[in-house]
Amino acid sequence: MPLTVVDHPLVQHKLSILRDRATTVREFRALCAEISMLMAFEAMRTLPLEDALVETPVASAKVRRLAGKKLALVAILRAGLVMADGILTLIPGARIGHVGLYRDETTLEPVRYFLKLPGDIGERDVFLLDPMLATGGSAVAALDLLAEEGVQAPRLLCIIGAPEGLERVQEAHPEAEIILAACDERLDERGFIVPGLGDAGDRLYGTR
Repeated sequence: MPLTVVDHPLVQHKLSILRDRATTVREFRALCAEISMLMAFEAMRTLPLEDALVETPVASAKVRRLAGKKLALVAILRAGLVMADGILTLIPGARIGHVGLYRDETTLEPVRYFLKLPGDIGERDVFLLDPMLATGGSAVAALDLLAEEGVQAPRLLCIIGAPEGLERVQEAHPEAEIILAACDERLDERGFIVPGLGDAGDRLYGTR
């Protein structure tokens, strides 16, 4: 399964600020959206193009446009929403889906509470969005749901991942491509990524 770590200097610079515990909620939210937008450039590098002809004010021009399937962004609630907002600045016509999952603090396994997807999700190129790939439980559960809806070869975009989560997703869904801004050292006993950036949802929305 393809794994891409986006090491662009701008992404890495913004990620350094994102990790800082002193970064405010407002800054954290803006940085997540910006990093997601920058990562999307890399994630969409292999989208197919087709030739077309347009009339400029001066003459005819041969151009290239996106071809193939239309796009869908599926955000894992709640933290994935900010990633969708960032990527929509690039592809405002994309359809949006939502998967509601929370992690049981005892078992660390995902529990589903919401699902709303575009009716034609199986006919689209799908980008699954979640800032953190920790244990991999939520990502696998969401990918399971997408597979049930006929989605093939989805792309999973996460800002930070852990080796444990990567391995779990790779075993369960080898067809999925993973795009990260960083792969960190490990998980701690609570299932948090080390060094990570804390709980992304809490830092995005100022909750505890």
